[in-house]
Amino acid sequence: MRLTSRLRTTSQAAEPLLRFRSYLLYSQALTYLKEGKEAMSSQRSTKLTPVAFFPKGSFVENLVVRRDGSILVTILSSKELWYVPAPQDNLPVEPIPMYKFPYRTMGIVETEPDIFYLCTSEIYTTHESTLERLDLRGWKPGDEIHPKRVLEFGEPVGALNGACLVAPGVILIADARAGLIWRVDLTEDGMTGTARVWLQHESMAIDPNNALIPPQPGINGVRYDSTTGFLYYTSTQRQLFMRVRVDSDTQNPVGSPEFVAGGTMADDFLIDEKAGVAYVTTHRENTIDCIVLKANGDNPPRDIIAGEPFDEKVVGPTSGAWRRGPGDYGRVAYFTTDGGTAAPLPDGIVRPAALLRVEFLPDLEA
Repeated sequence: MRLTSRLRTTSQAAEPLLRFRSYLLYSQALTYLKEGKEAMSSQRSTKLTPVAFFPKGSFVENLVVRRDGSILVTILSSKELWYVPAPQDNLPVEPIPMYKFPYRTMGIVETEPDIFYLCTSEIYTTHESTLERLDLRGWKPGDEIHPKRVLEFGEPVGALNGACLVAPGVILIADARAGLIWRVDLTEDGMTGTARVWLQHESMAIDPNNALIPPQPGINGVRYDSTTGFLYYTSTQRQLFMRVRVDSDTQNPVGSPEFVAGGTMADDFLIDEKAGVAYVTTHRENTIDCIVLKANGDNPPRDIIAGEPFDEKVVGPTSGAWRRGPGDYGRVAYFTTDGGTAAPLPDGIVRPAALLRVEFLPDLEA
């Protein structure tokens, strides 16, 4: 077995060691699958409630929860941003399309109250990619929005994906095709910015020999844990969940990426900093998994918190974000699902794309 390596790490001197280490990590993940290790249904109990549905065939990609409880959702397939009213008792609520962009809508980040930055990328063809600013202060459903283009990415951009804020005015963005993370530094007024490669590592790269249809991303989701100072990321094709330390002063990467877990086609995720865990969507595997945020070199047992046994509500989960009411953090989140649009189930039936409320209930006694 050989791990294809075409990318360079930031330290050329350390490349032979890193290449060998990446080979071991990738082999670990594949061995985990080949040995048929049993997927464990979690001791954590969850309650799943669909709160909104999107048009059939929607590839729902990402989301962000606003202060008022409403949700902004990106739909990759239609290049649109949608608004979901804050879900109350009368469910489901009716989502509203807000704006159609020239390129596919990907990750979205809030940098200050009601100021959002949206990644758009023509991921399958020209790879043209932009960062768009949305000022929703005072916006009401039905009002027009007027995105402001902050920057256009140059080479080697390939396919922007997940994004997160690591410090005021500093956004990190995964590039699933180029196999790297971009850093965007916004100007003080937030109206323009500059982009440069923050980190490139072979754990982030796509595998040119991977035959899955549609083509699967390399690096996918990125989230920053402000408690520990680590950036966590998924690499879907490589079936890896990794982390790298972030310098608190410069926001530059420190050292080499570390293996946290592997063996699943992890997509995007959210972090519970208080509990020290991540809840990770597996998209075409139709589960949400819990991963402890530790890197001790071992691949932990798989802990599935939704989708085992199979649950039609969890078909094609793509991303998650915490609800923002009092006491919600660590307890109530929203997850997007595409209903099997990207990877239909064996019966060939595509379920409705949805926004799912997931309530994390107290642990069950073993």
